[in-house]
This record gives sequence, structure tokens and C-alpha cells, in this order.
Amino acid sequence: MKSLESVVVLDLTHMLSGPYGAMLLTDLGARTIKIEPPGGGEGTRKLLAGSKEYSRQGMGAYFLTLNRSKESVCVDLKSEAGRAVFYDLVRKADVVFDNFGVGVTKRLGVDHAKLAAINPRIITCSVTGFGETGPEPERPAFDQVVQGMGGGMSITGFPDSPPVRSGIPIGDLGGGIFGAMGVLAALVAREQSGCGQHVDVSMLDAQISLLNYMATMYLMSGIVPERLGNGHFVHVPYNTYKTGSGYIIITCIGDAFYEKFLEVVPRPELRKEAYLKQPGRFADRELINRVIQEELLTDTAENWLAKLRAARIPCAPVNDFRQALEDPQIRARHMVVDVALHDGEVIQMPGNPIKLSEAGEERFGTPPRLGEHTDAVLRDFLGYDGARIARLRADGVIA
Repeated sequence: MKSLESVVVLDLTHMLSGPYGAMLLTDLGARTIKIEPPGGGEGTRKLLAGSKEYSRQGMGAYFLTLNRSKESVCVDLKSEAGRAVFYDLVRKADVVFDNFGVGVTKRLGVDHAKLAAINPRIITCSVTGFGETGPEPERPAFDQVVQGMGGGMSITGFPDSPPVRSGIPIGDLGGGIFGAMGVLAALVAREQSGCGQHVDVSMLDAQISLLNYMATMYLMSGIVPERLGNGHFVHVPYNTYKTGSGYIIITCIGDAFYEKFLEVVPRPELRKEAYLKQPGRFADRELINRVIQEELLTDTAENWLAKLRAARIPCAPVNDFRQALEDPQIRARHMVVDVALHDGEVIQMPGNPIKLSEAGEERFGTPPRLGEHTDAVLRDFLGYDGARIARLRADGVIA
């Protein structure tokens, strides 16, 4: 049994942060009913939809990944009759998840106050750029906006280069992760109180949280961190080095690892007595890194990694996507999974990183066609009869 099997999520999300948060809940077993506007549906349906390489059956990689295992119901929330249908869904649901701009849910009549009056147990979650309080919550934001404002981008890159955004959209993904965590906390709280509540997640807040101990260091000292490239502000050697066949990472955290490292790279320049302790290495870090770099160029990444692993020194290759997704460890933990499409074609995508011992075999359902489940949900979940469904469709309320 999956942990969230008894939970019903109404998914009002679009683009990345919200759909990713709802996807995580779906992967954990929630029944997720995606509410899409008639016509084109949710915006990411169109992203890459025309790409030969990155789409299947008219759905691009964004939509295929973020909406696996979800159901699609088309309802016009801008109409009174459409909202009435949505309110019926809310009466039987547990969670409503959105990432609209601040104020949109209230204008649509789907904010927490309205929905809690219909179902006091409902949990609502809104992931926004800046949260729903503070001086300017209405400002629009996307991933790179919050990466830039959140401080992490200022320390990403090399000292003599401009700041660099993270290669993965951690601004969006961080909002989705914290949104899903907030929903899980609210579900636990509801078991005690009997009442739902609203979860307010700011993508910018998430970026500040991820600064973690580095923010505490600044707040304690007033020293603003700077870009260090792939080095570390304490440990040496701790860096990315070029070998004869690619880049590898070596992370000697502590003096004991450095002594083991000298067995693998026995250069006399690295054996100074002062280097056996961290302060001495840090003081001469540029020379140490230069000597290590010279030595590593004399052999392949594969040979160096074999030697380093034999000495139990933390190390790794810098993998491209092919290498990362074919790694035996990744495959063994089912982090690349099969998802079947409507025509029987099977595509692969990243799996669920949360492994629960009692969850059983992981299965991932087909991403839905637009409005594919409208009739079934209204009939089987809400109990609408065929005539009522037909009237709603004729009136353009559902599709």
C-alpha cells in the first residue's frame, strides 16, 4: 500500500514548481485530479509539444514527466457552473494545490477561506514567488529570479567570472519540494485537529532556507561569501580536477583523508609537515591544487578513480546526463523508471527518490490526455448522472 493512497489532491498547478510538488504527492500514492481549463489545458502541455526529439503523442517532456499518474478533468473555473463542479470535488478531496500568482485564487473563488467553508478538512497549498505576506507579494517570479534574489547564485561560479545560475531549476523545484512537505505536515496536523489549513510556500523563502549554515556564518560574522568555483572555503584538496580523460572530484574532508591521499598521489611537494593539518593546507591551497592538477593529467579518470576508491577517498566522476542516468547505483534504486503511453510506447524518466519499505512495487501511470477523465470523475467520484454531464458539456462548462 502506498502511503498516500487515501489522499485525494486537486491539482490546479501549471509550469514547474506546482506540478513538481503535486507529482511528488502522486508518486507517494495520492489520487491526483488535475483541473485544466477547456481548450488548450495547462500551459506546459504546449511546451516542446512540437519537438520531434522531446515530445510524444503531442505532449512534451515537461508535461509527460510532471503529470505521470495524474487524471485530467477539464472544468471552466471562470464560470459559476464550473466553480460549482469544483466545489463538489472539494467536498470529497483532501488537498488543493496551486501555484497561481498571489490573489488569483481569491479572484477565482478557490482560496482557502472559500474552500474551508465548503470542507473544513480541506488543505490548500499555494507556491508563489515571494509568499502571500510582506511588502510586495504580487511581484511575478520565475526560477532564475528567485535564484538571483536568494543569494545562492552569488556564490556559484569562479571568482573571476560572473555569477552563474544552477544548471537545474532549483528555484522552481525547491518551491515544489517545500510545498509537498507542507502538505504532508498539514495532513498529519489534521489527524490531531480534524481541520485543514493553508500552506503558504515562497520560492524565495525556499532558496534562503537552502543557504543553511552558510547564511548562519554570514549572520554571525558579517563576512559576505564569494564565489570559489569548485573549491571549498575550509577543506583542501576539495575540488574538481581535469584528468587525461575527463573531470573528477576529490573531497578530502579532514586530515586523515589527506594522509590517505598522499598514498595515491605521492608527490614530494605535498608532503610538507605543515600540510598534514588543515590550516597549513588551506594557507597553501593554490599550490596544492596546482600540483594535484599536474599529476592528475598524467592518467585517465577511470584509473585515478579506481586508485582513490581503493584508498577509500571520497571521489567521483563529473557525469554527463548519459553517464548519470546509466549509473548502476541509479538503476539499482529504480531512479530511471518506465512510463507507458496511450499507444503502448514506453518512455523513461526519473523515478521517485523517496523509498518507503512498506510501499510495495513502484508503478507510474500514463500522463493524461486533456480532459481524459472528466466523465469518469464526475460520474464515479461525484455521482453525476449522464444527463447532468451532458448538460455541462453542452454549456461549455466541462470538456
